[in-house]
Amino acid sequence: MAIIVNLDVVMAKKKMSLTELSERLGISMTNLSLLKTGKVKGVRFTTLEALCRALDCKPGDILDIE
Repeated sequence: MAIIVNLDVVMAKKKMSLTELSERLGISMTNLSLLKTGKVKGVRFTTLEALCRALDCKPGDILDIE
């Protein structure tokens, strides 16, 4: 089983760019890019919460399991 990060899909649905999301959250574009591509080993709940608030979604919209 693997965790799938659907951040790019949610961002596309909300028509939000990586730059805009980075500015809203105060998180570097590099870190968001790594998260978007699934190249991270973990994510803090505070970061996940901030992403959900900015994108008006739920954690399950961003993270999935294969």
